[in-house]
Amino acid sequence: MVQGFRQWHEKLPFTLLGYRTTVRTSTGANPYLLVYGTEAFIPAEVEIPYLRVIMEVEIDDDEWVKTRLEQLSLIEEKRLTSVCHGQLYQKRMARVYSKKVRPRHFEVGQLVLKCILPHQVEVKGNFSPNWQGARQKNRVMKLQVRSPPEEQGDEIEIQATK
Repeated sequence: MVQGFRQWHEKLPFTLLGYRTTVRTSTGANPYLLVYGTEAFIPAEVEIPYLRVIMEVEIDDDEWVKTRLEQLSLIEEKRLTSVCHGQLYQKRMARVYSKKVRPRHFEVGQLVLKCILPHQVEVKGNFSPNWQGARQKNRVMKLQVRSPPEEQGDEIEIQATK
């Protein structure tokens, strides 16, 4: 922990190391792996004899170059895997979001609340209400959204008020 605001620069390298070596949920890999094609070495792994370090020290230069080229040839595969992982993550997040959305159908004459926008006169500080009282609905607008011609799909009806 930083005891004072003047010591942050001493802790910055450790913070950056943690940020660069942490596996991201969205990609399933850490940024260092996606850029350089190998796992990042933590400083403790370099000081303490670690199997990966011992194996690299014992091989000669030609074998090291071969293994490095193999790792670099597999980097595109790792990147594609992370893209697929990201797409699955986005679908999962969209599914979670869609569970919370409830469709609402309004009829003419129904009482509704009107949202107070920040630029309106009724806004009076932090403790002002977010909604204006019940108003009677005088019309229902139906918007139809269509997909582009190359992607023909179903029409979606969205109800909006004005």
